[in-house]
Amino acid sequence: MILLGIDTGGSSIKGAPVDIVAGRLAEPIVTLATPRPATPASVVKVAQEIVAHFSTTGPIGFGLPSVIRQGRVCTAANIDPSWIGVDGEQLISKAVGRPCVLLNDADAAGLAEMRVGAGRGVGGTVVVLTFGTGIGSAIFVDGKLVPNTEFGHLEMRGQEAETLASGRARVVRGLSWAQWAEAVNEYLHHMHRLLWPGTFILCGGITENYREFGHLLSSPAHIVPGDLRLEAGIVGAALAAAESGM
Repeated sequence: MILLGIDTGGSSIKGAPVDIVAGRLAEPIVTLATPRPATPASVVKVAQEIVAHFSTTGPIGFGLPSVIRQGRVCTAANIDPSWIGVDGEQLISKAVGRPCVLLNDADAAGLAEMRVGAGRGVGGTVVVLTFGTGIGSAIFVDGKLVPNTEFGHLEMRGQEAETLASGRARVVRGLSWAQWAEAVNEYLHHMHRLLWPGTFILCGGITENYREFGHLLSSPAHIVPGDLRLEAGIVGAALAAAESGM
């Protein structure tokens, strides 16, 4: 089965068909810039372009940097606040003419890593963290997702953690890899105190440079980079569509 997955980030919106059985991309990714402002209408227009580029059928999985409850958008991180309160599933489904499964973008990445990536077969509590424009989190207990955790907004030094330890924060703050790793270690410490996971899986664009900082990270939990890297959100969104039964 081939289904389309779309991943909305702070800087780009990416999509590709996914081989659900194999858990990998069936065609190369199409990447378009996230519009400014990233309103519902402008993001949906980009989604229509991505859908039109491919010849897939069936439901579409769509990751959005938001808390999603029964298809409705409850928060807006790195997208326009006008998303809040919108029935995103209905909006996107109507625009593309196909069923849509809408979920938190970090939850999508986490699903991919847990089903076909670094977390496959790992039991206990696993925390998947995505480091990019912000910090996304997905919590799994014995493989079952606890959705919409949003631990990137955890308070750290009187600020939201993602303003200090996200991939964008490293660039904005002009941090070396060693300095950034210190901020990430502090964040992991806070997360460990709250959840006591056995494993942290780190995802997002920053993990392309894992060799630069991975050896500097420390936690009582096992720390591993995600296997799917920049593809995780797309693969996970498609998997969510497949598991929805639509």
